[in-house]
Amino acid sequence: MTIQKNIKIFVFAASLIVALMISQPVAASDAGAPAKDLLTNAYTGKVYSPYAQRGIPERPLWGDTHLHTSLSMDAGLFGNRLSPREAYRFARGEEVVSSTGQAVRLSRPLDWLVVADHSDGMGMVGDLAAGKPEILAFEQGGRWNKGLEEGGDASVQAALDLISNFSQGTVDPKLMALYSPGSKLYKNLWEKVIDDADAFNDPGRFTAFIGFEWTSLIKGNNMHRVVIMRDGAVRARQVVPFTMTAPQGSPDPRDLWKYLTNYEKKSGGEVLAIAHNGNLSNGIMFPLEAQWNGTKFDETYVTQRDKWEPLYEVTQIKGDGETHPFLSPDDEFADYETWDVANLDASVAKTNDMLAGEYAREALKRGLVIEKHLGTNPYKFGLIGSTDSHTSLATAEEDNFFGKHSGYEPNPKRMSHPFMETDKGKIVGWQMVASGLAAVWATDNTREAIFDAMLRKEVYGTTGPRMAVRLFGGWEFSDQDMNSRIPANAGYAKGTPMGGDLRVKPKDATAPNFMVYALRDPIGANLDRIQIVKGWLDADGTTHEKVYDVAWSGERMLDKKGKLPAVGNTVDAATATWTNTIGASELATVWTDPDFDAKQKAFYYARVLEIPTPRWSTYDAFRFGIELQEGAPVSTQERAYTSPIWYTPKP
Repeated sequence: MTIQKNIKIFVFAASLIVALMISQPVAASDAGAPAKDLLTNAYTGKVYSPYAQRGIPERPLWGDTHLHTSLSMDAGLFGNRLSPREAYRFARGEEVVSSTGQAVRLSRPLDWLVVADHSDGMGMVGDLAAGKPEILAFEQGGRWNKGLEEGGDASVQAALDLISNFSQGTVDPKLMALYSPGSKLYKNLWEKVIDDADAFNDPGRFTAFIGFEWTSLIKGNNMHRVVIMRDGAVRARQVVPFTMTAPQGSPDPRDLWKYLTNYEKKSGGEVLAIAHNGNLSNGIMFPLEAQWNGTKFDETYVTQRDKWEPLYEVTQIKGDGETHPFLSPDDEFADYETWDVANLDASVAKTNDMLAGEYAREALKRGLVIEKHLGTNPYKFGLIGSTDSHTSLATAEEDNFFGKHSGYEPNPKRMSHPFMETDKGKIVGWQMVASGLAAVWATDNTREAIFDAMLRKEVYGTTGPRMAVRLFGGWEFSDQDMNSRIPANAGYAKGTPMGGDLRVKPKDATAPNFMVYALRDPIGANLDRIQIVKGWLDADGTTHEKVYDVAWSGERMLDKKGKLPAVGNTVDAATATWTNTIGASELATVWTDPDFDAKQKAFYYARVLEIPTPRWSTYDAFRFGIELQEGAPVSTQERAYTSPIWYTPKP
């Protein structure tokens, strides 16, 4: 009887399921989930679960594109004894011992790293330290060896002497030839660099890129680029790094771009270059009409620079490079960690007429002008930060800053010691900047995914904190898109992420709008405000800029002149502390450009400011029990810079 009853129940249930399937046809693969056509148009998810089937970057991956180890000539002479292997270990979160014997560890691991040692003279210092006869036979080699053996300040002075000679092109060419492409020693060392990167590359967990720095200098004027390969050992072994030293190398970016072209043709791989420290170029990093040598811009120059240099390192240890108060007098935050004394080796003093060719915001504006005349914008770059540390330690946090090089690792005298000094100008130790980091919106933690994100410029830079920042540009974003708590769904569906171009303007649209969101660093400071920086080109061919406060913390209101009051400052210099009793943990808005002209080319990027926090020099004063150096700020307002979004009028 029980068996018959169970059979009847089973037959009834099966009949009911069949009936339901007939009355509500749903694909078997949907497993009962609502069909897409049952979801409202207001909902931007592809399926009911807003996190399924997205195929978009979920979180920023943090890294450093610009780290030097003991293999770099200057780093080694400054006293760095840590190899690329120690650099990778430190970046992925391990505790290491610095070159001055201090235990050091990051607050959190990085997701990826580029060891970018100088290609010129790579490995020279190892032989200097070993006192090899072939290098001591040169007067310069013997002099630098003596400083290296004495250590301390003598080693620093030897490094500065090397930098000065290299900047001016006066290193003995026969000495350089020993540590240049064409020598067996150089080839073997490059293969070791490749092997180390491959050994530490762990897809999905930690990415180690193969790269180097091309150290172009024109009489001390900086034109450096970091070169990053997407590939592994098989392709990277087919070349050696490009240098600036003749006869194999050249200081001309056009020749670097030829090298990059040949690499891709020969290996089938992919590569890019990232310029940095325009602020030390004395105006030649971002020229308007011609290169430093008088060569006029042509189609080749603008298209090649646009192709090979998709990013610019806007902030790092040798100064912030977004803008300058002379160029942006109406921007109250323009004078941030400014280095404007001279060029890289302080051989030529800075003058105001040089500044327009040195800073990122002005370069973005100049790009619009050049595009009007030559058809391509050579300065259509995304923005990142990186350290340029020469200690093998990628430290960008104010409370964990290990300096530019090993001579400036934590000690009571590093604030007051001259960093760079000639009769043309002086930079003191406290002026070193604890900056920066690169954030990449990549779909996976792999070489391929991170590199591809760099190519599409979906990146941003910070001065050290790990705040999460999203920026999307479009024509129909709504408050609902932001308030959904999953703004990325609407951002990608209806607009363009940072680094891209606005979609074609709809006929009924009056102005673009931008959805921007920032979330504070989980272990860092609250946020002060979000700003949108706009640059544009008018009908007369003149460029303009304007900074808009678009979201801010607290109950502050803009005054009659449109100025937002300061957020306040909780920093206690005596204890090097602050509190998050001001500011906001997150800020977000949908902002529409109130001054839009559909006929004018323009770009927009976001700048996010934290509340004031103690600067690294304030931590030094507290921890060593010393006075803060005169001129050194007590606090700093850390920030993030997103890559721009460009608008081009429809022809």
